[in-house]
Amino acid sequence: MVQYSPVDQTLAALADPTRRAVLERLGGGSASISELAEPFGMSLTGMKKHVRVLENAELVSTEKVGRTRHCTLGPRRLEDLEQWIADYRRMLDERLERFGELLERQKGVS
Repeated sequence: MVQYSPVDQTLAALADPTRRAVLERLGGGSASISELAEPFGMSLTGMKKHVRVLENAELVSTEKVGRTRHCTLGPRRLEDLEQWIADYRRMLDERLERFGELLERQKGVS
């Protein structure tokens, strides 16, 4: 079985516009699966699949209350993704700096 990093799970969860909209909606407070599905005209099964992806990434938590499943924003924030972006940006900046140095050296040779 393939093990995905938290960054992989977060990016996969955020890749879908419906899931991003669900996170925005939950930013305003908890909602049932039915309430989340309604604006999209989506079946409960379809929304449950989206919520499961968000839950696996720990971006959403669910709790069963009677026959209804209530969703809230999960315990995990986006710190791991922010760190990955910062590391990636630093690597790109270093590469651009080395490229600029190479260009400067080439100017001196010509």
